[in-house]
Amino acid sequence: MKKEKTIALVAHDNIKPELVEWVDWNREMLLQHHLVCTGTTGRMVEETLNSKKTGKAKADVRLLKSGPLGGDQQLGAMIAEGKIDALIFFWDPMEAQPHDVDVKALLRLATLYNVPTAVNRSSADLIVSSALFDSDYEPIVKDYKNYVNRTLRQ
Repeated sequence: MKKEKTIALVAHDNIKPELVEWVDWNREMLLQHHLVCTGTTGRMVEETLNSKKTGKAKADVRLLKSGPLGGDQQLGAMIAEGKIDALIFFWDPMEAQPHDVDVKALLRLATLYNVPTAVNRSSADLIVSSALFDSDYEPIVKDYKNYVNRTLRQ
């Protein structure tokens, strides 16, 4: 994981204002990285980061589809391809989501590929304030060759 990271930002509808507030609070840090966001969350993040004149270039935000329309799956594919360095996903534990299976798959892939994942503001704060976050940290990703080979022989 290089010093300049690709950070995925996602939030369920009821939690979007909390993520936007967190983004605003961490504006200067986030402007130093590449951001990938699903749908509406991405537009809100982009608007927040570009709303104040900071003397810097516009925020580098890649917008994916909305989560329920495939954005979670797009993000999962990027994780599997090694294109995401951290996942900040403010999810709503009090509201059932129409795409719960996609959310579960996204979180499973983040775990499988050992991507640092925050699911609320406290864990997001701890990830971005870690001394490791500003370094060329290389996470250990488990080798699944034995699993793949075992499955192919069956």
